[in-house]
Parts: sequence; C-alpha cells; structure tokens
Amino acid sequence: MEIKLANPAPLGLMGFGMTTVLLNIHNAGFFPIVSMILAMGIFYGGLAQIVAGILEFKKGNTFGMTAFVSYGFFWLTLVHLIVLPKLGWMDATPKAFMGWYLFMWGLFTFFMWIGTFGKNRALQTIFFTLWVLFFLLAIRDWTESALIGTIAGYEGIFCGFSAIYLAMAEVINETQGKVVLPIGERT
Repeated sequence: MEIKLANPAPLGLMGFGMTTVLLNIHNAGFFPIVSMILAMGIFYGGLAQIVAGILEFKKGNTFGMTAFVSYGFFWLTLVHLIVLPKLGWMDATPKAFMGWYLFMWGLFTFFMWIGTFGKNRALQTIFFTLWVLFFLLAIRDWTESALIGTIAGYEGIFCGFSAIYLAMAEVINETQGKVVLPIGERT
C-alpha cells in the first residue's frame, strides 16, 4: 500500500511570502519594525519553513528542502540580528557588514534561481525577484540610500506576493483537480 504525502511546499511558500510582504512593507517606509514582523520571522517565516523543508526531505526533494530550511534559518538569524542588540546581548552589526550578510544570501539565491530553470515560471519569478531583493538590500546598506531601500521594499512586496500566489495556486489547483490559477508549467 502506497502512502500519499501531502505537498509541504504551500506551507513553506506561505511562510516565506507573508513574512516577506510584511517586512518589505517596513522596507518601503510604511511602518517601523515591530513585534508582529519579528514574530512572523520566528514562527511562520522561520519555523514553518524549516518544517516544510524537512517534509520536502522526506519526499526526496533536494531543491525544496534546501530552499525552505535555508530561508527558514535566514528568518531566524535576521530576527536575532535585530533583537540581540536591543537586549544588550551583542553589539549591533554595522550597516556595511550587514550588506555583506545580505549579499551572501543574494549569492545563494542566485544559484537557487538557476536551480529553478526547467521548473514553473511562478517559482522562477519568486527566486529571481528574491535574488534582486537581496542585492538591493545589500546596496542599500553599503550606500545607506533610503531611495534604494524604498525600491527594495516595493520589489520585496512583489516577491512575497508571488510566493503567496504560487502557494495558493498549488493548494487550489490540487483541491479542484484542475488548473484554476496558472503557474506557467514547463512542458
């Protein structure tokens, strides 16, 4: 008897997408970083993505496992980079060095984007826009440009909503047994 496993990708995509939208509403200049964004970073962006990645491992999906576990830990490290200095437990990271942190995540994301070649267009869009977002944020921190930070915020909102779209497309298309929300499947 074969056991059919549920698709963990929508969970990971929603954790990533919703948290990314909320953080980038901040980056676009609408709200300060508040506990809501940090809590999303720990629990939905962080832990939910790690759980989704572990489930992708069980399904034998190396790409999904690597993406969800890595970005889950990205959210946890980012929250700690913000919170630990506020608690007085560590010095704050200088902006220029924070730029290198974001650059390294952008480099990782660039290679993950290459890994989406041959996959659906929605997934390619998520990784391409995330790659651009990380580099914009790195440039913002290196140059301390508020304008680049605002542009990154809007770009990040688009990136996050593209992940939400793919997550809901996977759920709705599966439950309806047909394509309701197209994702640009590769043939």
